[in-house]
Formats: sequence, C-alpha cells, structure tokens
Amino acid sequence: MKTEAGNSHWIPLSDLMMGLMMVFMLLAALFMIRVERTTTLVVREYEVTRNDLQRALQAEFAENFKEWNAELLGDMTIRFKNPDVLFATGSDVLRPSFRVILDDFVPRYLAILQSPQFSESIREIRIEGHTSTFWTNAPSKLDAYFRNMALSQARTRSTLEYILRSPAGQENADWLLTRLTANGLSSSQPIVLPSQQIDESASQRVEFRIVTNADERLERMAQSLAAQAKQP
Repeated sequence: MKTEAGNSHWIPLSDLMMGLMMVFMLLAALFMIRVERTTTLVVREYEVTRNDLQRALQAEFAENFKEWNAELLGDMTIRFKNPDVLFATGSDVLRPSFRVILDDFVPRYLAILQSPQFSESIREIRIEGHTSTFWTNAPSKLDAYFRNMALSQARTRSTLEYILRSPAGQENADWLLTRLTANGLSSSQPIVLPSQQIDESASQRVEFRIVTNADERLERMAQSLAAQAKQP
C-alpha cells in the first residue's frame, strides 16, 4: 500500500515538472522569435540607411575624390589618404591644402547628414587619425606607438576645431557638438599591402566615419545576447 501511495504521489508531481518544462521551453521559443524579429528589423534598417547614405555620398563627392586623393569605403567612411596634403611630418597643424579641402567638403557633407532622410539616424561622426608605425629616434616600438598616439589625437582635435570654427560648423554647432568626435588611433590600424607589408605612407591618413543609431542598437543587442549566453 505504501508503494502504491508513493506512486500516486509522484505521478502528479512528474506531470507538474513536465508541464513547467514545456512552459519554459515555450517562453524561450517566444523570446527567441522576438529577438530574431527585432534583429531582422534593425539589420534591415541598418542596411537601408547604409545603402542610401552610401549612394548619397558617392553621388555628391564622386568627382572630387581623385582631386582630393580620397575614397569612399564600403562602410560609409571617407578616407583622406595623402599625408603630404594633410599635415607636415610630426605636426598637428592643418596644411593650407587640407584646409581648402575641408572648406569644400564639410558644408556638403553636413548637408547630406543633416537632411531629413538621415539626420535622425546619425549617432556619431568620428574624425579618426592614423599614423605610420615608426617615429624617428624613438627608443622602442612602444615609445613610437605612444608618440604617434599623441600626434594622431592632436591632429584629430585640430581637424575637429577647424570644422567647428568654420562657417558650416558654427551654423550647425548644436547638432555637431553632440555627434562630432576626435579619435586618435596611432598606428593601431595600418594599411597592409597584399604582400603583408605595411604601407607606412598610406597608413598616415584622416578618416570621417559615420556611426548610425542602428549600429548602436545592434551592438547593445549583441552584448545582451552574449550576457544571456553566459548565464547558467
């Protein structure tokens, strides 16, 4: 009788545990469907914004890239890649030739980014400064890196200041002050040739990189999913 009583007690409990497991599985499935749908929408939004902005930048500056020795990369980054035009060796003072380019580039660039089509999608405009890997008379590779870091940071600050003090910068100051940033990256992202050799000259460059709201949302979602995956 005790055995039968024990069995009659455990059968409903096992059914309860099975039911709870099914509920948890259903909730997990619903959560994954929601995440997938949200991710799909964000990715679609990112792709549409990137493609439309890429086409707008290409149409606006296509005839200038050769003249400026610049190029538009696939992630909407505009790269100015002639170090002789940008800064003197070891200096953070903009050359007159780079000032002339910025005077032409900045108003047209901002007109696109602040257009009704894109304005709400722009989270950050990063001015990124890159250097070669060496520094004359630096006692070590690490010292060269630190000195190039200070130089790249100073150069991007000079570029940012020139833009903000320009007529176009002052006209759009409120919008720019919450989005325009200066980022010195030293020699951390050199240009590497197919031969795997570093192109020291091409590595000395200034880039304007756009970060959209969709980028930020995708990053937050990736961090959230990674955190959940670590949970036991």
